[in-house]
Amino acid sequence: MTFDTVLRNGTVVNHDGIGERDVGLRDGRIAEIGSLSRASAGETIDCTGLTILPGVVDSQVHFREPGATHKEDLETGSRAAVMGGVTAVFEMPNTNPLTTSAERLADKVAAGTHRMHCDFAFWVGGTHGNVRDIPELERLPGAAGIKVFMGSSTGDLLVADDEGVAAILGATRRRAAFHSEDEMRLNERKPLRIAGDPSSHPVWRDVEAALKSTQRLVRIARDKGARIHVLHISTGDEMDFLKDHKDVATVEVTPHHLTLTEADHQRLGTLVQMNPPVRSAAHRDRIWQGLAQGIADVLGSDHAPHTLEEKAKPYPDSPSGMTGVQTLVPIMLDHVNAGRLTLQRLVDLTSAGPARIFGMARKGRIAVGYDADFTIVDMKRRETIRNEWIASRCGWTPYDGVEVTGWPVGTVVRGRRVMWEGDLVTPSTGEPVRFVEALPRGA
Repeated sequence: MTFDTVLRNGTVVNHDGIGERDVGLRDGRIAEIGSLSRASAGETIDCTGLTILPGVVDSQVHFREPGATHKEDLETGSRAAVMGGVTAVFEMPNTNPLTTSAERLADKVAAGTHRMHCDFAFWVGGTHGNVRDIPELERLPGAAGIKVFMGSSTGDLLVADDEGVAAILGATRRRAAFHSEDEMRLNERKPLRIAGDPSSHPVWRDVEAALKSTQRLVRIARDKGARIHVLHISTGDEMDFLKDHKDVATVEVTPHHLTLTEADHQRLGTLVQMNPPVRSAAHRDRIWQGLAQGIADVLGSDHAPHTLEEKAKPYPDSPSGMTGVQTLVPIMLDHVNAGRLTLQRLVDLTSAGPARIFGMARKGRIAVGYDADFTIVDMKRRETIRNEWIASRCGWTPYDGVEVTGWPVGTVVRGRRVMWEGDLVTPSTGEPVRFVEALPRGA
């Protein structure tokens, strides 16, 4: 047998278990799995002592292009992704101009193709003004689906009323994603913000703001017979509620809501200011319980960079958001090594889960015929995360100085070794992710 590349002597984590196997790659796809000691290949990658995961997908990132490229763009954000072992990202629509039309989506796809370092898709913003276009927009090349902000965050996208949400869900056929916070309650509670005190952020954007919005959203989805994806769950109350609505709702959790708490505001100030906020340790622990019970479907970073100068503004003038795409894998591998979840559950959250709920074509598992996307990690390697390692244009992480066990060694995208041992070795290979519900005829 002859292959373009063989990954040799690695421990493969797959849908049928964990074991030492070789993987043969040909024409950007997986061609053979097993013992390939007698095979010939143009390139052999020695993975002895390393673990080969299906390519990690981060289905919620903000790369700020167009409109705020002083803090990130598609190239720098995707560079951070592959440096952290991420092989594909879904980027959010709250740019300037907003990604709410076929033309804006096509512009982003063109800007990302063979300029981004990982594969990509773009969420299209759902608004009051583009409801009629949604059936077409969600099926366009490069579209991850429709994203709706029920509570205001960074950018100008907002659909706060039930009628607007119902109109959008009445038009969707794919799964739509939601930032779920109740805008009316947020407006009522704004006086609870304390100037200069970011620890008042979770007091303002409280548990009820998240739960009330999610309850409204599920009720509307049921009425419309629609599928919804609730982003960045921050409360145990939402986990308890959503367990009874898994027929219509899928659930995203984030590394920061699983790792940080509101107590970190004392140490890091506005660097951990997020929407929705990091909350008490009790809520963090209940989110972990929801993950353990299988309620969570995917893990997204909600990578939302701002410059240190912007974050240094006194609260509440400071923007919400932090970097996350590059630290997703090492932070979660550290949780695996600490016994908080298994490696197979992490694979379910970062590859099999996104493929299952979003309908990614030929991605999400290590199987013959699938794209040769791999996140190759050293489960025993200890490293300290440093700002200097962060490839995002803003150049910082709230995890600066945190020691982790488990580290991304290599990123392979469609058979090309893009990152290896901290070096970008094959740049600008990114192409749009394809989705089974939006495949063109004849594909």
